[in-house]
Amino acid sequence: MEPIFLVVGPPAVGKSTTSRAMAARFPKSVHIPVDDFRNMVISGIKLPSAEWNDELAQQVALARSSAVHMAFLYQQAGFSVVLDDFWDGDHLSDYQTLFSSPDLHRIILFPRQGEAHQRNLKRSGESSVRDYLDLGIQIVYQELSAEVEILEQEGWVVVDSTSLDIEETVSNILERTTSGR
Repeated sequence: MEPIFLVVGPPAVGKSTTSRAMAARFPKSVHIPVDDFRNMVISGIKLPSAEWNDELAQQVALARSSAVHMAFLYQQAGFSVVLDDFWDGDHLSDYQTLFSSPDLHRIILFPRQGEAHQRNLKRSGESSVRDYLDLGIQIVYQELSAEVEILEQEGWVVVDSTSLDIEETVSNILERTTSGR
């Protein structure tokens, strides 16, 4: 079977850009950004924040379940699959079905926190989104920093992309997961 990659990390670390570039390395592939499923909600969308409620948890779980279902459909059709999502250690169970796949590679993009803030500034400028994402960056780094060594021991591939460009990041991931495809 073709590989499935789950690429996660804090906001503004290049998950979508890296995932698209990684999918392009395979002859037949699909990139599935979980955010796209969440953004399909037209009325009543709930955005992730420091305080989660039942409605937000339901919307995120629905998006992840849809993405996982789509990933398996494409994999069964012979596609390599790259999903990307934000890191959410409290709701990893949303991916339980995916975690049982022997073809899954779990990737955490984890540049230094200052680099994530700089990338957010470059991407968001002075818009109101910038403060929202900066808060998300702080929250996720606080959580992940305490868990990253354990996650590596559990088989997650942690990539410090601070000094890597996109192609170098993709090469690093593929060398560590699929013998350098």
